[in-house]
Amino acid sequence: MKTILILGAGTAGTMMAQHLLRSLGGKGWKIQIVDARQEHYYQPGFLFLPFGINQEKEIVRPIGALLPAGVEWINAQAERIDIDANKIILENGRTLVYDFLIIATGSNIAPEEVPGLLEGDGWQRNILDFYTIEGARRLREGLADFQGGNLVVHIAEMPIKCPVAPLEFAFLADWYLEKKGLRSKTRITYLTPLSGAFTRPVASEYLGHLLDQKNVHVEADFVVERVDSDAKTIQSYDGRSIEYDLLVTVPPNMGDAVISRSGLGDELNFVPVHKHTLQARARSNIFVLGDATDIPASKAGSVAHFQSELLTLNIQRAISGKELEESFDGHANCFVETGYGKGLLIDFNYDYEPVPGKFPLAVVGPLALLKENRINHWSKLAFRWIYWNVLLKGRSVPFIPSRMSLAGKRLAVK
Repeated sequence: MKTILILGAGTAGTMMAQHLLRSLGGKGWKIQIVDARQEHYYQPGFLFLPFGINQEKEIVRPIGALLPAGVEWINAQAERIDIDANKIILENGRTLVYDFLIIATGSNIAPEEVPGLLEGDGWQRNILDFYTIEGARRLREGLADFQGGNLVVHIAEMPIKCPVAPLEFAFLADWYLEKKGLRSKTRITYLTPLSGAFTRPVASEYLGHLLDQKNVHVEADFVVERVDSDAKTIQSYDGRSIEYDLLVTVPPNMGDAVISRSGLGDELNFVPVHKHTLQARARSNIFVLGDATDIPASKAGSVAHFQSELLTLNIQRAISGKELEESFDGHANCFVETGYGKGLLIDFNYDYEPVPGKFPLAVVGPLALLKENRINHWSKLAFRWIYWNVLLKGRSVPFIPSRMSLAGKRLAVK
């Protein structure tokens, strides 16, 4: 019997396990998945937890309850991938041999990369994040205690997991502080290394206009040099110094350490792949998806969902010795929570940036692209149910194809 080994049981790895079991289970293939964690988190919920929109019990499930019967879960830490021998060496000394390897190790924050964010093994006082469950808990406490002053939202560098999340935090903070009667006592500043609010021009202009409407001051092209926690300032390489009373930061995002130990990653530990097939450049029997890749697409759950459907077909082609299809187009769509019970939606890929229009159907929508409304907000909240009950079970979402549809969009070529 041959083996497909999936490294990582997060969003991307769990979906791949579902797809591969359905397509290859019982056909001479054994499917194994390796992950040392016990719990699976709905990561968009980290952003909502500090504002009381989600409760912790709503955003966590046991990993074992999410993996399909027929997939062997190996609850251990991977130490190293030996691509020459087609094997994975675990931290406990056990060795696993594979015929095909699917890397879905995701990305992690690296606050140690920014001088001044940490003190010893912990965060400096009044510096918070929302990219981990521990960070979301601390941020919930920090916001509850905040009584006004300088609230600074900071992105260290790109790429990051869910690139709209810092914008959502700024929008939600505006709403939350208004609700608490503290907005007039608070200056919100948004620090970004980008030249605008987002990575694509049309969406950047629209989202930047929203920030301006909500009186959020934007400092663009802000490349952080260091944080001075004693002076409560964050400083850029070009000499700007921004004061904060509460700093909510998105540290650099990097691929998993096992990628570095295996010599497979770039300078950020992301694995170089062919961007349309997701085949690793290092070996033809290795594929990578989700946040672990170096592709110029969003590191978001929707991307992993679209990738998993198309990658399953390409793995079947690889097993049969057929040429791979260059099928993945970088498709991503994201709901952006904008506060006050409203949200907007963006849909884009490698070639087309987010633009206005209707989604998913050309005329009737019912969702609006790049437009604030309540249906987008309720769709964002409903997505948690879809995540647990549809996406992680490897099911398709009706009317939303894996490759981006151009229907209903007023297009602009990147």
